[in-house]
Amino acid sequence: MHIGTRHLDTQRSYSKGKSAPALLTETIGNYFDRIVAQFPTNEALVVRYQQKNAQPTRLTYQALQQKVDCYAKALLALGVQKGERVGIWAPNGIQWCISQLATAKIGAILIGINPAFQRHEIEYVLQQSQCNWLIAADAFITHNYTQILYQLIPELLLAAKPLNSERLPDLQAIITLSEEPRIGMIQWRTLPQLAETITADELSTRQQQVAIQDPVTIQYTSGTTGFAKGATLSHFNILNNGFFVTENMRFSKQDRVVIPLPLHHCLGMVVSTLGCITHGATMIFPGELFSPLSVLTAVTEEKATVLHGTPSMFVAELNHPQFELFDLSSLRTGMVCGAPCPPEIVHAVIDKMHIPEIQIAYGMTETGPISSQIKADDPVDKRVNTVGRTLPHLENKIIDTQGNTVARGEIGEICTRGYSVMLGYWHNAEATTTILDAQGWIHSGDLATMDDQGYIHIVGRLKDMIIRGGENIYPREIEDFLHTHPAVADVQVTGTPSEKFGEEVVAWIILKTGCTLTEHDIKRFCKGHIADYKIPRFVRFVTEYPMTATGKVQKSKLDIQCS
Repeated sequence: MHIGTRHLDTQRSYSKGKSAPALLTETIGNYFDRIVAQFPTNEALVVRYQQKNAQPTRLTYQALQQKVDCYAKALLALGVQKGERVGIWAPNGIQWCISQLATAKIGAILIGINPAFQRHEIEYVLQQSQCNWLIAADAFITHNYTQILYQLIPELLLAAKPLNSERLPDLQAIITLSEEPRIGMIQWRTLPQLAETITADELSTRQQQVAIQDPVTIQYTSGTTGFAKGATLSHFNILNNGFFVTENMRFSKQDRVVIPLPLHHCLGMVVSTLGCITHGATMIFPGELFSPLSVLTAVTEEKATVLHGTPSMFVAELNHPQFELFDLSSLRTGMVCGAPCPPEIVHAVIDKMHIPEIQIAYGMTETGPISSQIKADDPVDKRVNTVGRTLPHLENKIIDTQGNTVARGEIGEICTRGYSVMLGYWHNAEATTTILDAQGWIHSGDLATMDDQGYIHIVGRLKDMIIRGGENIYPREIEDFLHTHPAVADVQVTGTPSEKFGEEVVAWIILKTGCTLTEHDIKRFCKGHIADYKIPRFVRFVTEYPMTATGKVQKSKLDIQCS
């Protein structure tokens, strides 16, 4: 069979006869406690924008554990039950990291919500996940989260307990990160007082009731039709993936990792945070929002050894006008992930950013997320032109449209099987069966080849999803929204290549008879209703679409050169 089986394509990561480590069989909470016992004084977390006495906030592993346990107890005091969903709608920061570990300890299921979401999108996620509790920032950039929540849940203004929201009947309470009290909400800063009512034994009892196969997060991710689906992942899925991806990067307690990736993405909360935690390494959050200057400054001042990011992030860093002023010589390795990365960008990262062991990885949220990865000692041509080989304890195969494994070098759909495969889509059995077959293979919808050495090359996508700067964009969601404009008769959304973001969104619009609109009109209509990154960069007005003989729109023929 032409598949990457367990260890087959990763043996060189463990040279001189040494095999890959066994799979981890602990929950995230228990493993974290063991790492704390091993590296109590090692710096665990540095948040450069959340400062104390004009200095970045710094926590050792022991100090982080104390905060995690405090907030885990507070959640128990609030009544958070095992298996209940706890959403977090906030940018990267101390509260995010604490929430991730505290919910894992008590067996709750964390839902990372995109900070860019508007009311339409947050309502969908909270409803579909049957979210029970929500941790929310007060505001972020131009978003007033508190105002949005009052509009969505007017019952908050009654300050009633329980909440009894008409739109969100499962929601019990909102925990605000605001420094000021908000009507109907619980302040994060007051939770330590609640924690005092719960003993260490009570927390330990709940923690030991959590099993490795229990769900720990719901990640709302890619879909070719309709809204995003909630990929449900277990402790076993993501703890192991975070460990093996960073094991492949030779992580140790000495590593200091700059993390500009958003934590609401699987890459940020698994590869970055759990990757660090499983090795006692240091997590460094450079800013509330990605900026190339904050990343470059963090690498230099924190003497970082590792840098993660999407291709567009690395491009922005390389092209920053002050790039030459920063000392990046401390960098050893890093990962470019989240979107296809052109070979020229990989070369620039190696040569100009002095990251000799930069790695490319491939996967999807449904596989927790990484399934193949470059290694530090791979030949340069493989490192810039492929996504590496299959990780330990996983299998990859390339199949044709009939489901048969193709010969090496032939194009087909890449499928993955193993420990990292999701439990399923949350409350969506039909969607689960369309991607996860009876033999346990996840069908990615991506087209790839595998060479004789097991290196995988991604050549395209079967599905319609657009990836802009690492953000997954689902065309039908934008199409459905644009259809609400009274002048729009029909709309199709596609992607077009972009050097900066990988892809940009293009809307192809047919207007109703007698109506006129401009590109600016469409963008203004979208503003404030859908996330900014989903707003079409280009709008083209047409009178018809290319169609198949059966009447289906041929999106592949909607092709333009946009600049």
